[in-house]
Order: sequence, then structure tokens, then C-alpha cells
Amino acid sequence: MIVHRRAVTAVLAATTLLLTAGCSSDGGGGNDSPGGGDSASSSSTASGSSPTQQAAEATPPAKGSVKVLRTVAEDLKTPWGLAPLPDGDLLVSSRDEGAILRVDGQTGKKTELGRVSGVSAAGEGGLLGIALSPDYASDHMVYAYFTSASDNRIVRMVYDEQKESGEQLGAPDTVFKGIPKGYIHNGGRIAFGPDGMLYAGTGESGNTGLSQDTKSLGGKILRLTPEGDPASGNPFPDSPVYSYGHRNVQGLAWDSKQRLFASEFGQDTWDELNAIKPGGNYGWPDAEGKSDGNKFQNPIDQWHTDDASPSGIAYAEGSIWMAGLKGQRLWRIPLKGTEASADPQAFLTGEYGRLRTVVSAGGDKLWLVTSNTDGRGSPKDGDDKILEIQVS
Repeated sequence: MIVHRRAVTAVLAATTLLLTAGCSSDGGGGNDSPGGGDSASSSSTASGSSPTQQAAEATPPAKGSVKVLRTVAEDLKTPWGLAPLPDGDLLVSSRDEGAILRVDGQTGKKTELGRVSGVSAAGEGGLLGIALSPDYASDHMVYAYFTSASDNRIVRMVYDEQKESGEQLGAPDTVFKGIPKGYIHNGGRIAFGPDGMLYAGTGESGNTGLSQDTKSLGGKILRLTPEGDPASGNPFPDSPVYSYGHRNVQGLAWDSKQRLFASEFGQDTWDELNAIKPGGNYGWPDAEGKSDGNKFQNPIDQWHTDDASPSGIAYAEGSIWMAGLKGQRLWRIPLKGTEASADPQAFLTGEYGRLRTVVSAGGDKLWLVTSNTDGRGSPKDGDDKILEIQVS
């Protein structure tokens, strides 16, 4: 199930975190003023901090705003993952083409680094999330999650800027494999956490029984060392599984207190935003959205699937910002600890079509990626873009 192409050369001590996280088939309307927005369904708590801790934290305003500053790049093909480079340029993955592009952060000029060998794109699978190594300044490693002919896997590649365009990506070094694949529900988001560990959101590939099986890699959030080993301090011995009971995790983000949040597709009723606890069970397929009792972790908030179908998330200005695919909107969820402090707001509803990925650009700025060429969009929604937005 797990492959290590390189032996771990040192024991990686896990930082103790206060981590506390959740799906719909991927599958709209209105105009929101900067100070307004639609409100969503009721919130519920999945708390990992005490009332005293939460009371000491600043709470963002109940109402926020979104301003589109500029279109950074246009005419992208099935964009999925986004990784900002230290110099302000952006790397973006193309799901169906299996390529990674570099986008000039100022001019929007696109340059293909190369194609990732082994990508087998079909349905929701292909070249999905990308992330830079925590030691990118010295090792120039780009990590990618992709669907192969047999599974979903995570690889890393050296990015050599001195080579010719199209040949700048080194051969993929597989650090982890064996994640179940399917035509749907491949997960795909990867991110390095504040502890330097690699987190990956996976899907149950349409096989709902995998989500509750802690020995399966499907329907999970995984926590790995950069070399692909189960990270020290994981809740299940010698296992990469960090949380389970997920349907299709496509968004991962940490707040300013190093707490992990995740977005998740529901089936027909409720999409979720969850605060992730190590070892937490988020209910699928036994629960979708909030449930009674203490068996499962309840979401921070939930949305009808037509209003969200959430993908990427980012943290900025005290709120989680969640991109909606079928909902074609950007949701703002203001936080107090691991609870929503006010009703969610929707912005940009129907203005740019399906929204796939949102990434922090520092301070009150975000990068936002559309997803209209993914086979579920419509020509009326236009081509795919990267936008720079300002939020509060």
C-alpha cells in the first residue's frame, strides 16, 4: 500500500498541534455586493478548543467583503492545483493534460514546465493537487497528487528552471501510492502543514465502505513525512491515517492557531466544512452533515449541495474562504476558534462560473481559480482564469 523510494534519514518529530475538520457530487446564481452575501444553513460545532481559549481569540466581523483586483491569467485548461512560488509567480496543474504551468504573477504569461509522466486522466481523476517542498529554496521539489492507471499517488519532482521550457520537471519520484482511484471521488488536495508534514485529502472512489475502514486509504485525511512515511504522532500506530469517515476531501487549510480545516463533498443533501481532530470520525456513509450523539464529529457548517459542492479552501482575515463548484460562489465562514462566529456569506455568485481552488496570497489577498473546462462547466461561464481578490 505504501511505497518509500527513499529511506528516512532522520527521525522527524511531529509538532504538537491543536488540530481540530469533512462532501457532494461535484456538480448556482445572483450578485453579491461587497458588504453583503447570501447566508447559509445553520452552524454546528466541532470544537477542539475550550470556551476560555475561544473567548480570548479575536472574532472577525459578521459581514465581510470581496473585491476582484485583477485577472492574473486566462485560457487555462482544466486547472486544479495552485502553488505560489517565492518570487510571486504561480504554478498551476492541468488535470486532464497532466501538465504543470508557470504563470507570471504580473503579466499572466504561461510557460509549461513539463508533463507529469504516469498521469491517467479520466472523470474526476488526473493531475490534481500540487505543493512546494518545505525546503523548496534548497531542494526545488514540487509535490503532486495524481491518478495513475492503477491508483492515486503522490510524487515529487525537481523543478530545474535552467532547462528548456517543457523539460524543466525531473522524473517523478513516488513517495506514496495505493490510494484508491475511481471515475469519481479521488480527493486530491495536498498541503504541507505548520508541522512540516504532508497532508492529503482522499476520496472513497465511489466505494462508501472504505471511509469507515481505518486500514483503507480511501475517504481519509492522511498525514505523512515528506518522504512518504506515516508521520510520528499519528492517531493510529504505523498508519498514515489522520482522520476518517470522509466522502471526498478537496480542501485543506490551517488557521493562525495551526488548526486544520477541511471541505468535503456530501452526496445529495449536505456539503461540509469540518475542523479536523486527530483520529476523528466524520461520519460518512452513516452520516451526511450534522448527526445526533457523540459518535461522529459534526461539521462547523453545512450547505445544500446545489449551493456549494466545495473544493479548495484558504484562511484569511479570520475566516475560511471556500470555493464552490456547482454553487459557483465563494463562501466566507467567519471563525471563533473552531466554530462559525456568524452565518456564512456567499460572494461572486454566478459571476465566474465554477470555482475550484482558493489559495492565500498573503494578508487580505487570495488567488482564486475557476473550473469551467472540467466537463461539468458551461461555455457561457467562459474560459478558466486565475483571479487576485481582496477580502475582509
